[in-house]
Amino acid sequence: MNMPLPTQWPNHPQASARLALACLDLTSLNTSDTEVDIAALCQRAQSPFGPVAAVCVWPRLAAFARAHLPATIGVAAVANFPHGHADVDAAVLDAAQIVQAGAQEVDVVLPYRSLMAGDERAVAALLNAVRRACPGLLLKVILETGELKTAALIARACQLSLDAGADFLKTSTGKTPVSATLEAARVMLGTIAASPTVKNRVGFKASGGIRTVAEAAAYLALTQELFGAQALTPQRFRIGASSLLNDIEAVLSGAAAPNNAPPSAY
Repeated sequence: MNMPLPTQWPNHPQASARLALACLDLTSLNTSDTEVDIAALCQRAQSPFGPVAAVCVWPRLAAFARAHLPATIGVAAVANFPHGHADVDAAVLDAAQIVQAGAQEVDVVLPYRSLMAGDERAVAALLNAVRRACPGLLLKVILETGELKTAALIARACQLSLDAGADFLKTSTGKTPVSATLEAARVMLGTIAASPTVKNRVGFKASGGIRTVAEAAAYLALTQELFGAQALTPQRFRIGASSLLNDIEAVLSGAAAPNNAPPSAY
């Protein structure tokens, strides 16, 4: 469902918080996660201020999550995660498990080490195979931009993902020393915006290390700059986070007096 842009955006913390909430992929990807953890996650996803866009979990817990959420909240699960290996068969098995679980979204890690080694064929092979394995599901490709580091490699990862049929480009797994950055986000958004065939369809997901409404607002503002205000919906913009909801609820309840200035510069 498309959400109207808050008229006070982007200078009002509560408007930013409401927008971030509607675009949030509430995430739990701890290796020790159990059904008890995911039950609690699904309860939190139905916040008193409104629902999140989706929850993101391991494939083994995707069916449980789907059974514990209303249809209005999506279920995403990860493939080839977090290592980003070039093992096509293993990645396809992950995707098949996600499909069988009844989830709506697949977040797959691009084989970024293969890309860094110049093996684009391995990257394309894995992404294309996963795309074929989950027809009809939303495919988000995780680039692991903190490891790719350079704008040229990030842009190339974007293009290979788009060529394979990605629906979203996602910054990071959140499992490496550098996760989402505004510099990488600008490259990713710019690559999408420069493509006539996908610029009005493919979305962007910032993930990893985003913990406050002020930090989320910086990514919302950058997306608005490059995609336009009409793209600030869950269909085109997501934030992947495990702790951001705490700050969103604090801001919306009036319990916080946040500094809504964006993080330093891109």
